[in-house]
Amino acid sequence: MPHVQANEIRLFYVEHGHGEAVIFIPGLGGDHYLWHHQLPAFAAHFRAIAIDNRGAGQSDKPDVPYTIEQMADDVASLMDALGIERAHLVGASMGGFIAQMFALRHPHRLARLVLCCTSFGGPNVVPMPSESLAVFTDRTGDPEIDLRRLWAISVTERFLREHPEALEAYVAWRIAHPQPLYAYQRQLAAAIAFNVEDRVHEIRAPVLITHGMEDHVVPVENARRLHARIPGSHLLLFPESGHLFFLERAEEFNRAAIAFLKGEEPWG
Repeated sequence: MPHVQANEIRLFYVEHGHGEAVIFIPGLGGDHYLWHHQLPAFAAHFRAIAIDNRGAGQSDKPDVPYTIEQMADDVASLMDALGIERAHLVGASMGGFIAQMFALRHPHRLARLVLCCTSFGGPNVVPMPSESLAVFTDRTGDPEIDLRRLWAISVTERFLREHPEALEAYVAWRIAHPQPLYAYQRQLAAAIAFNVEDRVHEIRAPVLITHGMEDHVVPVENARRLHARIPGSHLLLFPESGHLFFLERAEEFNRAAIAFLKGEEPWG
């Protein structure tokens, strides 16, 4: 399995296709599996790379404090190891935090940016509903129960009802590739500390902000606030879809994001 030595840890990644590099960054607790509906579609046009963040999946999980800055530098170090000077980034939720931080710390290495179901962090975001927060913070100790609770707030009831196979595949994958509780807590602490509200206006790369309108993890108003603070950014909202809208509406998201990254119009 492909690992690289990146920023003093072993970072796992998968890669498909050729051309300009697009790096997919997952969210809290997730790994590259989050992007399994994107990688085949994007690989037809790009060198599509999906990573496991430090602390998750098959990457190293040191029991030391993590920061979003550090994880952004992990991406830059991965690029160095793979000989990539410049890349597009696609980040979801906490992966969107990492992607924004990359844009601020390594602006010359970013081509275009797609942000999914994320925010600028800090005190002026619309907070997660209390019932969703409980899922993230009150773990039962049973991985399968916790994963099913997480899935239930991450997709719409309709998707949950119509695609039970997606839940079973997700649970099976995550159980086969577990995340230790300490590593989850390290990632969570990094995400809680993230706040770039006063800096996102510095992002100069073309930005597409995407969000599900029924997101019960990161409420959709956060996308509108992020859009208002990034000059020249574009906003694309997906109706009848939740936090993992890019799974629920994969074909629509893929079509729009690929066109945006290729600089084509229209992409929405």
